[in-house]
Amino acid sequence: MEHTHIYRQGTSPEAPTLLLLHGTGGNEEDLLPLAEMISPASNVLGVRGNVLENGMPRFFRRLAEGVFDVEDLVKRTQDLNEFLNWAAAEYSFDRSRIVAVGYSNGANIAASLLFHEGDALQGAILHHPMVPLRDKALPDLTGVPVFIAAGRHDPMCTPQESEDLNELLSAAGADVKLHWENGGHQLSRAEVGMAAAWFKEKFL
Repeated sequence: MEHTHIYRQGTSPEAPTLLLLHGTGGNEEDLLPLAEMISPASNVLGVRGNVLENGMPRFFRRLAEGVFDVEDLVKRTQDLNEFLNWAAAEYSFDRSRIVAVGYSNGANIAASLLFHEGDALQGAILHHPMVPLRDKALPDLTGVPVFIAAGRHDPMCTPQESEDLNELLSAAGADVKLHWENGGHQLSRAEVGMAAAWFKEKFL
């Protein structure tokens, strides 16, 4: 359950805590600039993935490019959820008010939290996510706001993946906004700007 992490107290008790989840090879500080753009007054909890792939941190194992180790994914999702319970108690923030901001592998583990635990997150910003696992009954996500940023030319996360994730989350009741960029798998400033505007509308 232990995760290398960074916590920064925010200036607004009204703003949700941002859970930052990096892409493959990143660390707990990678997405701090996104937090600054999205909600500078929020508490920030940046977490490093516990799995190493060729020395690069990830949040769960994969068997090949785009092929997830589902058993490991489920276990790591439970571990992350328990870590959030611990962190909320340790740092005295509201456990029911966490919004995940994830990129690539981090977006996938955030999506997996939504797939497994209906109350793990108050909402999520998912940059270039894939469907974490298929053939799973999702919990009731009625009204949970989710922003998905996807690239029309993303070689790792095809447009169909984004459409499928949108459909699965929407069918579980989530309030999903799917935003398209014309680029590939990289994070763009434009999509973060769109995510920030969406966040202010939903949470602030």
